[in-house]
Amino acid sequence: MLTFLEKYKEYGVIFIRLIIGFHLIYGTQDNVFSYARMEEFAGFLAARGVPFPLFSAFLSVYAQFICGILFLVGFATRYAALVMVINFIAALIIAHIGDAYPNLFPALMMLAAACFFLLHGAGRFSVDSVLEQREVAP
Repeated sequence: MLTFLEKYKEYGVIFIRLIIGFHLIYGTQDNVFSYARMEEFAGFLAARGVPFPLFSAFLSVYAQFICGILFLVGFATRYAALVMVINFIAALIIAHIGDAYPNLFPALMMLAAACFFLLHGAGRFSVDSVLEQREVAP
């Protein structure tokens, strides 16, 4: 009955890319632009026994921030997704072990979206798609 929507299915990926990219940027921008917030995050990691907490904080924050930008434009999407799969598995283990489901949900959604991008790619309307078309064209 809704088969007429089939021709529009590639547009669905754009909505996922935009919200996930925005969420990654929004959730990390305070740490990117404030060293005090970065130190606070490092303290959070240190309290959970993460080695090299300041380095780990910078690594996680900048990975999320940069991957958010990459998701928005659809560039290097599968590589960014792989980084986010690793990041959010670590986040679930480090920060959310024993949490109730509502507290797990944001990290689980980010992990699920990263898995989707890893398997599906950025979709037709992306920088990745434009670059792939250039490689195929003689």
